[in-house]
Amino acid sequence: MELDVDPFALDVLADPVPADTAIREAGPVVWLPAHGVWAAGRHDEVSAVFRDWGTWSSAAGTGLADIRRGEGWRPPSVLLDADPPAHTAARRVMNRVLSPRALADLAARFATVAAEVVDDAVTAQEVDAAVALAERFPMTVLPDAVGMAPEGREHLLPYAALNFESMGPHNSLRAEAERRAGGAREYVTWQVRREALADDGIGAAVYAYAEAGDIGADDAALLVRSFLSAGIDTTILALGSVVHELARRPGQWAALHADPGLARAAFEEGLRFHTPSPVIGRTATREVTVGDTTVAPDQKLLMMLGAANRDPRRWDDPDAFDLHRRTAGHTSFGAGVHNCVGQVIARMEAEALLGALARRVARLEPAGESAPRLSNWLRGFASVPVRLVPA
Repeated sequence: MELDVDPFALDVLADPVPADTAIREAGPVVWLPAHGVWAAGRHDEVSAVFRDWGTWSSAAGTGLADIRRGEGWRPPSVLLDADPPAHTAARRVMNRVLSPRALADLAARFATVAAEVVDDAVTAQEVDAAVALAERFPMTVLPDAVGMAPEGREHLLPYAALNFESMGPHNSLRAEAERRAGGAREYVTWQVRREALADDGIGAAVYAYAEAGDIGADDAALLVRSFLSAGIDTTILALGSVVHELARRPGQWAALHADPGLARAAFEEGLRFHTPSPVIGRTATREVTVGDTTVAPDQKLLMMLGAANRDPRRWDDPDAFDLHRRTAGHTSFGAGVHNCVGQVIARMEAEALLGALARRVARLEPAGESAPRLSNWLRGFASVPVRLVPA
């Protein structure tokens, strides 16, 4: 099945749900001639691809480019761009470093910063939540947790943008990210060194495994880099999307205000409804049949996670945001051996910020129209104007 849809066209990125729907409803897998790739948008097929790394490889890169041909813009990730067994040692280290037990000491720091961020927003009464809440909080706590130096952090968002825009086609969004990156690449190369990291942060913990021989020093640097490239924008956009939706649903905000323990549920529904990283690629290692379609070896397949997360075969009323929905099975953190290694810390961030917001704010209201962020590989809002009425 061939479908004349370009998921990276600017008008589609501004309003992606119709294209997601078209891809998902056209069949289990469809050919997108605009980029010469297959796409899968149904929940069952996406979940199956995630779990079958032997057939659907990450080693050719998870964006449009085939990094085996030297088409990548940076050295491959030992997590994202690798399969077992090459992936196994690095993943084992990250599982240990980012386990709930290892991160437990961060909870108090997250709560303190979340309270400060929310207090400032409440004092201002009207803020752009995409910046004052969703961006400010992760941009404070995550670099601190990794053990980054205070200087140079202004390079983090341009670097992350370059990472995600480079996963897509060579279009105006990618060109703008390359222009804005400036010295970000040099900064990250400097920042991921052991000597640039604080002794009590997550980055130093990664290097401790290198010193013990579990991974190489070069791999340790690449693992620290993954925090700077993949762990910031996705959380920022997810938090902004949740605030956008709750500001437009007073009944659901009232429920969260009455029970701040629902913060985790709100975050998970936000991940499903506005999937912050809505597409990821795999490459077939052999001839494989999906539905009644044959995919040839070395052909790329894009998993349309945003489409899968609104698949009516999996979800009742999927185009409604529902704080009380059972969200188990959403694809936003992936599945199988490549499921998101940073999901524990992302959830900690969300529970801290959304919980603090729920406790301090009686009413959350729109203060203007939200503006979407146009991105090849991300989804969310560049601006979310809100009014906060204190409790």
